Amino acid sequence: MAKDKKKAAAPAEEPEQKKAAAAAEAAPETPEEVPAEPAETTSAEPERDEKAEWEARLKEEQDKYLRLAAEYDNYRKRSIKERDALRDDIRSAAIADLLPVYDNLERALSAECSDEAFYKGIEMTMTQLKAIFESMGVSEIPAVGETFDPTLHNAVMHVEDEKYGAGEIVQEFQKGFRLGDKVIRFSMVQVAN
Repeated sequence: MAKDKKKAAAPAEEPEQKKAAAAAEAAPETPEEVPAEPAETTSAEPERDEKAEWEARLKEEQDKYLRLAAEYDNYRKRSIKERDALRDDIRSAAIADLLPVYDNLERALSAECSDEAFYKGIEMTMTQLKAIFESMGVSEIPAVGETFDPTLHNAVMHVEDEKYGAGEIVQEFQKGFRLGDKVIRFSMVQVAN
């Protein structure tokens, strides 16, 4: 019977040994093999990274928008400036085309005329042309008695005369005109000393 007890005890021990061996095999032997549990901070870090990424994108888009707005504003200002310059150039060209008419009317007024009505008509035409020039912002460049200015006057003759100062304009051969600060035609003058 003792043998029977041993046989009966042996099978009872075997399942316990198997369980212990299986537990030993399942348990990791080194700490490296232990799977790490996800920490609570790792879930917050991706949210922060994503938020920082979106903020960077937003800042980049705002920067693009501000640059585009600045470019448009510069374009608008440049367009206005170019349009004004073009308008002044066109007006200057039109006035330059009318200046020979002004010169002819001025010559007609300086010539002797026996017909009073004819002379009055030329005088009225000249007055009207001067009024139109004035309304357009065109002004005559002062010459006789002024000091010679190469930005306004074109000296075609020179005279030595002690009664005039140095660089003084003695005579005007052709009137000069300007539109605002832009010279349309230089005054043709004679300069003393």
